Parts: sequence; C-alpha cells; structure tokens
Amino acid sequence: MDNDDLPRVGVLLRDWRQRRKLSQLDLALKADTSTRHLSCVETGRARPSRDMVLRLAENLEVPLRERNSLLLAAGYAPAYRESPLGSDRMAMARRALRTMLTNHEPYPSVVIDQVWDVIDYNVAMSVLLNTVPPHLTDTGANVMRLILHPDGLAAHCLNFAEVRANALARLAHQAGATGHRGLKALYEEVSAYPAPPDPDQLSAPVDPTGFVAPLRVRTPYGNLSLFSMVATFGAPADVTLSELAVETFFPADEETARILRDVPAAPTRDPGRRGNP
Repeated sequence: MDNDDLPRVGVLLRDWRQRRKLSQLDLALKADTSTRHLSCVETGRARPSRDMVLRLAENLEVPLRERNSLLLAAGYAPAYRESPLGSDRMAMARRALRTMLTNHEPYPSVVIDQVWDVIDYNVAMSVLLNTVPPHLTDTGANVMRLILHPDGLAAHCLNFAEVRANALARLAHQAGATGHRGLKALYEEVSAYPAPPDPDQLSAPVDPTGFVAPLRVRTPYGNLSLFSMVATFGAPADVTLSELAVETFFPADEETARILRDVPAAPTRDPGRRGNP
C-alpha cells in the first residue's frame, strides 16, 4: 500500500469515533486494544490489521457499507456483499418482506431503504399514497418528501407542526449517526420546504398524554390517526439488507381502526417501487 494511503483509514476511524462521542481510551477499551496503538492508527503511523478495522468498526457501530469503505481505505477487500434485492440470493429476504407487508393488512406498511426511498408497500398504503400528486412519485417515491412536501401529505395533515418536527429530528439524527451524504442532502431539501397554507395545521396542539406522536391525516374515508413502528433485519451480513427497514402503521384510536377495516381494496397508483420484493 502506498504511504499516501496510510492516514486515510485513520482519519475515517477518527471521524467515526468523534461522531460517536468516544475518547480514544473509550474506544480502545471497547475494542480490546491499547490507546497508543489506536492513536498510531488514527495518525497514520500504523496500519491496522483487517481484524482490527472490523473490530473498531463494530464497536463504533459503523454501517456495513462504510465498513467496506474502511477496509478499502486500509488496503483490504470488502467484507460484506451488496446483492440486488431482486437477485436469487435475496429470494428469502423478499419473501420475508412481502409476508410482513401482507400480514399487516388492513393497516398500512412500507419498505424503505437507507435514504427513505420506497421499495415496496402493501395495499392499505393506498389510503395515504393516493392523496399524493403524481409529480412526487413519477421518479420514485421518498417517504420524507411524501410527508413534508407541501403538495404531499402535508396538505392533508392535521398536526403538521408536530409531524414535521419529529420527521426532521429523525432524519437529522440518522444523517449524523451514519454520515451519509444522501441523508444530509435530503434533510437540507425537505427542511427548506414551505409550510402548507392552512394555519390550523401549524398550530395543532401536541397531546401530552399520548405515548407516541401520531400522524393525523384527512382522507376521503375520514380522518385517520396513526402511529408507526420500524423493523429491520437482525444481524445482516449483506449491505442491501442492512439498509432496509419496514415501517408499519397502526391505528391510534378505534375510529381509525374501523375506517381501515372498512376501506374497500382499490388499485394503488404505483409510487416507483424498486427491488421487486
């Protein structure tokens, strides 16, 4: 490896350590190494072994894609494959995703990737997606844009100030934790969207007795109040799987549950699904 490459992995590791707000001593203890060796790695005076790169990355909770980048910067081959979701290798994962989506009916559920792009969704998502104009989905849907764009769900949201604050906080945290440039760019884009014109959406009070912040939205079937949960693959060893999540929505009150149970199955405009799960 060229000497000019030596500092690169050290600089990257230092950036991740600082992002996690760990001292060199903290990380050295976690990774079962010495502070001196870690210092030498970060300053480029020592080349870490492949095992050391992976051990440091694990203790720093570095995403798999970036772990591969660390290995490449240190002069090693990537450790994690990145398989297309539509490949034969991912058939079981696709079936698992489709099972989750289908079994969650009649409540909405959506598969998203690391930058919140829609990969797949169930029929019940039509209640939300069919209120969104085509120009937000023509080139592929993104959940943050669907929620925060003034022409999207924001135009129908009954507690937009609350939803916007929570969505932006979630996105900012994810961008900071992962260092993903795409997430940072997405945050800068959606945080600059103007608020919808209805002032009631900006002044809706936050319910201090609620256990989660709901999404309250007007639909042709009635007003819905929903909260969500997020599921990810356990111990993924593939970059693609590590970046997928399933967001499932649940009714926050009995009226919402009734409406969703009674909504007739209807064709959903395709918001640019990808991956063919």
